[in-house]
Amino acid sequence: MTDSFATTETVKSSLSGQKYIASNEIATIVYLAQKLGKPLLTEGPAGVGKTELAKAIAGASGRDLIRLQCYEGLDESKALYEWEYSKQLLYTQLLRDKLNDTLGKAESLAQAADKLAKEEDVFFSTRFLLQRPLLRAILSETPTVLLIDEIDRADAEFEAFLLEVLSDFQVSVPELGTLTAKQKPFVVLTSNNTRELSEALKRRCLYLFIDYPTLEEELAVVRLKVPDLNPKLARQAVEFVQRLRKADMRKSPSISETLDWASALVALNAQNIDKETLEETLSVLLKHEADLQKARRQIINPPPPKQIPPDEFRRFSGN
Repeated sequence: MTDSFATTETVKSSLSGQKYIASNEIATIVYLAQKLGKPLLTEGPAGVGKTELAKAIAGASGRDLIRLQCYEGLDESKALYEWEYSKQLLYTQLLRDKLNDTLGKAESLAQAADKLAKEEDVFFSTRFLLQRPLLRAILSETPTVLLIDEIDRADAEFEAFLLEVLSDFQVSVPELGTLTAKQKPFVVLTSNNTRELSEALKRRCLYLFIDYPTLEEELAVVRLKVPDLNPKLARQAVEFVQRLRKADMRKSPSISETLDWASALVALNAQNIDKETLEETLSVLLKHEADLQKARRQIINPPPPKQIPPDEFRRFSGN
């Protein structure tokens, strides 16, 4: 890493330069991950900035970002490499005359097979290797940040395969042998907690849980990312989002949705967050109809407080 990651303080300021506001805990764990050469596993709700952290690390350290998006059914070939058989076939056709000349000099079928075996390196070389993200990070000539995004969406079998890669940063390709990392990547794994990750994976990583920010932390992000929003309006917006998160929604608004809403308020030239503005823009924050109805019912148009009949009031007051 560069001098921008020399101390926890420089990590924090360098990430800030990428418009990522890091807490002391985040800055410390990122510093330790690069110092100890261990992968960084970040967990937390969707939309709290886990992926953005990896992007900020890449930008602050001057490294290329290589991203592997995980999903159910992801296997080695999609994450590591595939042979480009069509390209191999094209080369075979182009070199057909040369091959015929070489094999034509053989005195027997066995000798022809031996001659062909000596030419295998021509057709099984890195020029025919379609590098997927993991292998691209391992073979990169320059330092990289390898983002393995939403590892919890991948199957347990793929997670087990990943353990071997993260342990030695090398992979075995039967036709080429063992390929070892030229520059050890800075690895960031993210998880939205949709399933429990294995203890074996967690042991190999430094762990960081990123939760929804406090009001002041989120307000700082809004002011940084959407500077055109009136400061008073920015505070009102963040306070409203924080109320939504406490309302037991099916999907609480993420930080990115807060920023989208802040940008929408600027685009609408809103002067105040009144009931009409909330009704018209609420779907920027909430993406489920049940959540929209709950927010309208409980926050935007709450029922009037229940009035205690005079007779009941006198009975409770003892008069």
